Amino acid sequence: MQGRELLLMVDALAREKNVPRDVVFAALESALASAMKKRYKDEVDIRVAISREDGSYRGFRRWQVVPDGELDDHDLQIILSEARKQDPDIQLEEFIEEELEEIEFGRIGAQAAKQVILQKIRDAEREQIINDFLSRGDSLLSGTIKRVDREGAIIESGRIEARLPRDQMIPKENLRNGDRVRAWVSRINREGRGPQLFLSRTAPEFIMKLFELEVPEIEQGLLQIRAAARDPGVRAKIAVHATDSRVDPIGTCVGVRGSRVQAVTQELAGERVDIVLWSEDPAQFVIGALAPANVSSILVDEERHVMDVVVDEDNLALAIGTGGRNVRLASELTGWQINLMSAEESEKKQEDERAAIRGVFMERLDVDAEVADILIDEGFTSLEEIAYVPLNEMLEIEAFDEDTVNELRERARNALLTQAIATEEKLNETADDLLSLEGMDRELAVKLAEANVRTRDDLAELAVDELIEITELDEERAKALILKAREHWFVEEGGA
Repeated sequence: MQGRELLLMVDALAREKNVPRDVVFAALESALASAMKKRYKDEVDIRVAISREDGSYRGFRRWQVVPDGELDDHDLQIILSEARKQDPDIQLEEFIEEELEEIEFGRIGAQAAKQVILQKIRDAEREQIINDFLSRGDSLLSGTIKRVDREGAIIESGRIEARLPRDQMIPKENLRNGDRVRAWVSRINREGRGPQLFLSRTAPEFIMKLFELEVPEIEQGLLQIRAAARDPGVRAKIAVHATDSRVDPIGTCVGVRGSRVQAVTQELAGERVDIVLWSEDPAQFVIGALAPANVSSILVDEERHVMDVVVDEDNLALAIGTGGRNVRLASELTGWQINLMSAEESEKKQEDERAAIRGVFMERLDVDAEVADILIDEGFTSLEEIAYVPLNEMLEIEAFDEDTVNELRERARNALLTQAIATEEKLNETADDLLSLEGMDRELAVKLAEANVRTRDDLAELAVDELIEITELDEERAKALILKAREHWFVEEGGA
């Protein structure tokens, strides 16, 4: 094939497949490079350059420049000192090239070259379609179900084919060939063949996008959806916030006679939607998220990111919801762990916590219950607070004079010092293989030492529930830590 003929072919393919000329040139260069590689028994790196002006081409074998002493493959690499004998200005990771003899394009391993060219063009065509879709800034795809199989469904939208995996379908939703559906673009796979867009109808983002379509005020910037949580096909919660005080965020999303929220519900196979008012105040946000249950009181633990929410007996079942759904969705929506309890349970928990703190103060500070209770009533919950809170704050306690305050602070510091020395002694008895274990920290190692778990094997022999009881870790971290401790067992068995 002569240069002019090659250029005509490139132009024809570019027009037919609606891809840039450079994409076709790249496909031809790849095909020629593949053909030239067949001259060699070993793996080699070939580069082909086709002139965009006259269609002529040149082939080069090349070696990547690597540091001296790091040569792994003579067929693909060359050390820097050798490369600079040919090109004094060459740098690491650049290439030394050697021009190859031209081969007749018409005699290339024929079919193989043709397949490479067509596949490259198909890939580029598909990439162009995806880029055209993404350039519109739309993450919601509307199309027709072309095929349903065991893995899910293929949805066709114009020239786009997208995959809706089965686990991203709304449960009990019966989708059939020819049905019109909408879905959220969850990810893009640019590797491999087949559909590159992957969709979801169960993601929280999907319901947020549906409300954007139904509520013009969102696009106008008068209203924002700040978060969403879903139990797909059953119930969902969305948190809304008005940027304009004249807009009622909940009423706006509901619509006249519920028209807007009903349109979303129909698209979600009857999924019931609770619309919650978003608040900067986490406690107020949680109270709204637990609706329709009424909250009596709430205690926020910012350090653990947990809230203890008290509701009366009549509201407890409503707050929990069927199968725990209401409180679970509220927790997902707000990002806070929510502990629901009745007033009686709350009082008992507070009294238990108070008794525990009182016991620590009485034992470690050598004071009676009356002094311990005064400290608790003033908001002190730990020895550290008593030892290091500013002196003037403690002097404000009417029940204590200055001498008493100084004595309490001194006792607290001594108790902490004694505790630190005891901790170091415990850690000194703990084996290095446990202390250096991935996922281990100082506090955790101390708790384990107190339970006489001092080596990696000691930890490996524990059951998950035993480790949780000792350390109060969550189940996922406890499992991961035990598996890490047991790793060397399997390595030793494999090597034996």
